[in-house]
Amino acid sequence: RELGVRFRKVRRSELDRMYSGNHQGVVARLRGRQLVELDHLIATASRSAFPLILALDQVQDPGNVGTLARTLLALGGAGLLFPKDRTAFIGPAAAKAAAGALDRLDLCQVVNLARALDSCAEAGLTIYGSGAGPESQNLFKARLTFPAVLVLGNEDKGMRPNVGKRCTEMLSIPMQGGFDSLNVAQAGAMIMTEMLRQQG
Repeated sequence: RELGVRFRKVRRSELDRMYSGNHQGVVARLRGRQLVELDHLIATASRSAFPLILALDQVQDPGNVGTLARTLLALGGAGLLFPKDRTAFIGPAAAKAAAGALDRLDLCQVVNLARALDSCAEAGLTIYGSGAGPESQNLFKARLTFPAVLVLGNEDKGMRPNVGKRCTEMLSIPMQGGFDSLNVAQAGAMIMTEMLRQQG
């Protein structure tokens, strides 16, 4: 009432008819999310408390997208950059995992992610990628510069080679426990937190 949001109480059967998933007793009708242009996202990054754009290269799981958005917003980041094709649908599952973060971050969808990263580099942003390999730097020993873009790859295949070529540096998380597999949302949260520590 204070914010002027229209609402009404209904029977559970009506909620079930509106949404067949686990609605937990509440359903909201929202207008479609507004997407921003790349230039706008780059400008937002330069004036954000944490000047970081998170680029998702064909991340498929909407829960991962939502969790990453939630982490990025909590740390003060600028927004999400993602390709039009082969990306998780930014719908109810992503929104639930994001807990409102997708409505407060800038979202930028591009046809060609590699070209978008070229534009970010031309604007003075450093492009970091996540991945293990002989050329990758230990995340906790790397000296990071900002503003920046962090690119995270697909859950199974990782980053596409054409996108990886755009990265100034690849960052890897050292694994000490004899276990070498992290979910993309977990890895992204760890990398972003270390980036914030260095930036701050």
